[in-house]
Amino acid sequence: QVQLVESGGGLVQAGGSLRLSCEASGRIFGSYAMGWFRQAPGKEREVVAAISWSGGSTYHADSVKGRFTISRDNAKHTVNTVYLLMNSLKPEDTAVYYCAARKTTTQDMDVMTNHYVMDYWGKGTLVTVSS
Repeated sequence: QVQLVESGGGLVQAGGSLRLSCEASGRIFGSYAMGWFRQAPGKEREVVAAISWSGGSTYHADSVKGRFTISRDNAKHTVNTVYLLMNSLKPEDTAVYYCAARKTTTQDMDVMTNHYVMDYWGKGTLVTVSS
């Protein structure tokens, strides 16, 4: 079993920055790609960014390219941490941000764009961007 816990959300003014963290623990010895998804009120959940198990391959949605950066720290054997650095935030970035994990060793991060195939989810952290 894998547990995912997000942190770092909050209220920020447009143009500001936040860094989200997702601590993954449990049976997560490598081999899990990680992703960040978001869901705004009345909208479907959408992928924001994803990173392969090794960290060697990443994906960023067009809407956040150049502003958001995903990274991960696999240094600890039993706990992996994934980050989402969000710069130049816009009001339309307001949403609940979820961390997700999928057991796969592929470097093709297109497989992480479909939220229906994730194996584990965190409970989410709210990001609110004021104009």
